[in-house]
Amino acid sequence: MKNCFIVENEEGKRIDRYLAEQMPDMSRSYIQKIIKDGLVTVSEKPVKANYRLSLYESIKVTIPELKEPEIEAEDIPLDILYEDQDIIVINKPKGMVVHPAPGHYSGTLVNALMYHCGNELSGINGVMRPGIVHRIDMDTTGSLIICKNDMAHQCIAEQLKEHSIKRVYYAIVHGNIKEDHGTVNAAIGRHPIDRKKMSTKCKQGKHAVTHYTVIERFGDYTFIQCELETGRTHQIRVHMASIGHPLLGDAIYGPAKCPFKNLQGQTLHAKILGIIHPRTGEYMEFDAPLPDYFNNLLQILKNNY
Repeated sequence: MKNCFIVENEEGKRIDRYLAEQMPDMSRSYIQKIIKDGLVTVSEKPVKANYRLSLYESIKVTIPELKEPEIEAEDIPLDILYEDQDIIVINKPKGMVVHPAPGHYSGTLVNALMYHCGNELSGINGVMRPGIVHRIDMDTTGSLIICKNDMAHQCIAEQLKEHSIKRVYYAIVHGNIKEDHGTVNAAIGRHPIDRKKMSTKCKQGKHAVTHYTVIERFGDYTFIQCELETGRTHQIRVHMASIGHPLLGDAIYGPAKCPFKNLQGQTLHAKILGIIHPRTGEYMEFDAPLPDYFNNLLQILKNNY
């Protein structure tokens, strides 16, 4: 696979750092390796990792084909909200990665599903993501639908594309949201500087809409419900941060220090998932109960407010 870039406003920057920002899915050490292997050229000539860029130079990056590792089934307990011959709905716990990726080839939801479902998972997304039609972040909990066959996968994927799936999240955010409800309508794209983050301040963002409703106020914090009209990467986290109310525990889009100890990542839970069943055509809705950490945190806030 080849990637091509034209240097527009990064004059003087090291090429390994520049490419790490342009290709956030790849580590800087991996980029340095392919540079060393001669797979990165500037104006058709190989360069070293410390090469300094000039304006309007043409960079070509050849990514070698990677042999996908064999993913093993693992006996990991699953909190199953619903299951039939076509789909399975999981209440995903905090800290679980959805599908294998570099650095996470075991302990993922896919490893657990392969043990539970055997060969009954759709193959559309390949061996790394069997059955996975959408995902939620590692530290986000709650409802996630997995498809057992390609028919179900195609049907659910189309509903996701049309934004017809009902997705309601519960979250705790910093600050006191004064209005009872509101809507954030702001396109989301890759952050212009930090390529590992998403942002509403980018030129080529994708349409994104989040509706929020206040459930309860706790002075410096607000318990809210968010309903997604679209489904972009980190959408709720980015949108709430953009209006000055980042999620509690979100070190990427919120304060670096969390006021509550042992809070692992953002306080965000995928509560309700509503779909049209791919075989029966009937509307089905699934409700994932709040995890213990979330309920305990709410109780602390109630006691302190």
